[in-house]
Amino acid sequence: MADIEPYESALDAIPGAHPYPRTSRYHDAEIGVHRQPDGTEVRYTKRRLLPPLDQREDETQPHTVGAGDRPDLLAQRYFGDPSQWWQIADANPVLDPNELTDQAGRVIDIPLAGGFPGARGDRRV
Repeated sequence: MADIEPYESALDAIPGAHPYPRTSRYHDAEIGVHRQPDGTEVRYTKRRLLPPLDQREDETQPHTVGAGDRPDLLAQRYFGDPSQWWQIADANPVLDPNELTDQAGRVIDIPLAGGFPGARGDRRV
């Protein structure tokens, strides 16, 4: 039986291919390569840096958290895709995404279409 090439290696053969789907927060992240002493290459995702929050004020809209709100439900409501919750987390100063909606009445920022770097332009509001 022929050996199956690992997924990452198959992508390396395609010019411009990236290991993360377009909807991933890591899609635009740079991929680094570390070469071990034995010559083995280890690929890794470099840090994804965000612009300062104060530079995003005109690229977001406020949302008042209601009972039952969750980051994934808000992403579904504003973007049409619950997996895009990370865009809401990126627009707010929290370490844990659950902090976004743990208190009804809290006002959080929701990114607008075409907003800060890494944002997708095909969102629905």
